[in-house]
Formats: sequence, structure tokens, C-alpha cells
Amino acid sequence: MSASGRTSSATAPLARRRLLVGAAAGAAALTTGGCARGASTSAQPGTTSISNDNATWDDGYRAAGRELEKITGFALRPLSNPSVTSYQQVVQMTLQTSKASDLVKWASGYQLKRLARAGGLTDLTHVWEGYAAKGWVRGTSREAVSYRGKAFGIPLYESYYVLFYSKPVFRKLGLSAPGSWEQLLHCAKVLKRNGITPFLASQVGGWPAIEWFQELVSKVDPGFYGRLVAGEASYTDEPARQAMDIWHDFMRRGWMTPPDFDQARGPGALKEGTVGMFLHGTWQASGMSAAGMKPGTDYGAFILPTVRPSTPKSVIAESGVFVVPGRASSHEAATANVGAWLTPSVQRVWSDFLQDSSANPTVRAGNPVVAELQRDIARNRRTALVRYWEASPPSLIQGNTNDLGGFMAGQTSPATTLRRMQERAHGEWAAWKRDEA
Repeated sequence: MSASGRTSSATAPLARRRLLVGAAAGAAALTTGGCARGASTSAQPGTTSISNDNATWDDGYRAAGRELEKITGFALRPLSNPSVTSYQQVVQMTLQTSKASDLVKWASGYQLKRLARAGGLTDLTHVWEGYAAKGWVRGTSREAVSYRGKAFGIPLYESYYVLFYSKPVFRKLGLSAPGSWEQLLHCAKVLKRNGITPFLASQVGGWPAIEWFQELVSKVDPGFYGRLVAGEASYTDEPARQAMDIWHDFMRRGWMTPPDFDQARGPGALKEGTVGMFLHGTWQASGMSAAGMKPGTDYGAFILPTVRPSTPKSVIAESGVFVVPGRASSHEAATANVGAWLTPSVQRVWSDFLQDSSANPTVRAGNPVVAELQRDIARNRRTALVRYWEASPPSLIQGNTNDLGGFMAGQTSPATTLRRMQERAHGEWAAWKRDEA
């Protein structure tokens, strides 16, 4: 799991034991005087440094930085830590020191709330309100970047969880992107009958176990999903049980890949025609291109239909954020750059690099598949729901993710899994509220 919340198969959240190893690695990095490879945070005139955990984005930051420089006079200087675990530890350990970088890439939701609660972040409420006045940010996403009423993050990107599918395979079998639950089941049956695994499902790296859970619960009842992640509903309630029973049935039918199927193989599996549909974030569009697949020709994407036609439509959304440490060496420059980050000219360059959606709703994606998804979301007035990983206290999500991984591996039944998740929710929500008091 990347600290921004944006994930890849190579950067996934780790179990508690490995987190302890990461903490040691972070401490070692500090004592040796550096945070990561090339991660000197010394101020350089005309730039703002960005701590991040994804070196594959460095060229994108630099390109967007050239547009920012035209507006603010400051370019972007990415400082990439190749280890996600040590990155998270180092950020938390240096945030209130002179070693903090000018900008930090982090996760939204409760991941950001936990960081803000520790102190050391700059209040960016005035920046947020400036964007809101221009219509450059969605008002509904304010809560995901706020803590105790103040905005501490500016959205870095916006992704949606969708099902990518192989257009050549669908054409060959006379299938089209399903618009209803019955059509989805029909596609799965036809694919399976022709020797193609209908759905990719994985728990490799830990975090992917949340994907089918969040999708199925939200497509059974999006209102319940919102209450569940807010601690206002129980994991043993009927909507959650129904979602887990559907998931269990899909696995029983052989409609899903084995849980040890690595998502890094997803684009290749679609291209080869061994898997029909791949549930993932729209940021995976860049992975499709890397596999030599053309959007609209070799692959398409659709949002999972609701289980019942009358259910309100929704989409799971993910957004990382930029935060500004209070002790950033180039604090004025950093604030200027987050204040211009969502400018359309900057976002055009950034979203084209990512091949994904911009956090600025006025900027259309350059990738035609993602652009069509944006139109679908607007046309159907889909409610954007926070991705499960950021939607509740981090310790609760990590533990429940491990339980979901055990369920996928056949170690526990749907009922047992949900009971364990609810027991943990009871304790972790109480702990979070106690710490807030």
C-alpha cells in the first residue's frame, strides 16, 4: 500500500510483523542521516521537494512541476523512497523536524487524520476553500482531507474502482459490458464455459483483499457501506452477510482466480485472454498501456452493477493527498505549489501522465476509457464512496484486511470472518474515540 493510498502490486500494505521491520528500517535511515535514496531535503532555490513512495511517478511530478513553475516560480523535486514501509515510518518520524521535506504524498481519510492528530501539518483550509470557490475540487471530498474541521491535505489525483475487461474476448464470445447484475452473471457463465476465468481476485500483498469486499457491500447497499465504515453499523448485519455470500459463491463456482494470483499479472492475463475481468483502480490504465493494450480497442472498463436494480448507484473512489509539514524548509514555496496544484493546465499534464482522472472535476481524462467512466459517474449521479483502506481507523482496516485474506484462502467461512471483523471493529472504534477525547 502506498502511503498516498494509491497502490500497485509491487507496493502493498504489509502484515504487522513486517511493519515492525519497517520501523527499524526507518530508524536506521534517520540515524545514518538520510531518509531514502537521494532523499536530501536541503532547500534548493526555485524548487519544492516532494517525499513520495513511487519512483515511477517522478517524471510526472517533474512535468507537472514545469507547469507549476510558470505559475508559482517553483518546480517540483521528487524524493523517492523505494520501500513503502520505511517511507511511512520516516515521514512520521521526521514530520516535526528540520528533516521534513516541503511536500509529502500521503493517504486521505483516516490515514491522514492519524497523521494530522500527531501534529506538525500545515492547515490548508484556505487553499481548499479557494479551490472550492472555483469549482476545482469536489465538495463531497472535503471530509476525506480534514481533521477536526480543518483541511490538511490537497487531493493528488482521483481514481475509481472498476472492472477492466478484455474487448477481444468479449467480442469473440458475443458479450458486451454488463449494465445489470443479471448481465454480469451471464458474462461470468459464458466466460467460464469457454475456459476463461471470469474475475481476477487476489490477496497478494495483503491490501487487494479489500477490493471485492468494498465492491460487493457497496453494490448491495451503498448507504450501509457508509454507515459500516463510520462505525455506525455491524459487520454481521444482513447487507454484509449478503455480500460475503455472493463472494463465496463466486469462488465456489470457480469464477475467480486463486488468491495467490499476483495482480501484476492482471494486464497480461487480460491481453492473453485467460482472465475476462479485472477489478482494480482506474490508475491501472497505465499498466494496460505498459502491456501494449490500447484503450477502447484492447480493453474497456465498467463499474460493477448493483445487485438489485432499485439500489442507488455508487462508485468506490480513491485519492491520495499532498500535505505540507509545518517545518518545511521551503514552506512558502510549498504552500504556493499546493495552491496551484489543481490548476487545469497543471492537471492536464499530470492526468495525462497517470492516464487517470484528475482531482479537478473540470479536467477530463485523456484516456478515452477513463473519460467514459467519468461521464458515466456524472450521468448516473453516482455517489462517491471512500475506499475501504482509508475509510476507518488504520488498525481496524489492517486487521480486517488480514481476515479477508484468510477468507479468500479458505481458512474461514463468511460468517466467521464477519464476526471477527465486528469484534475488532468494536475494540478499535472504542480506542479511536478514546484517543480523540
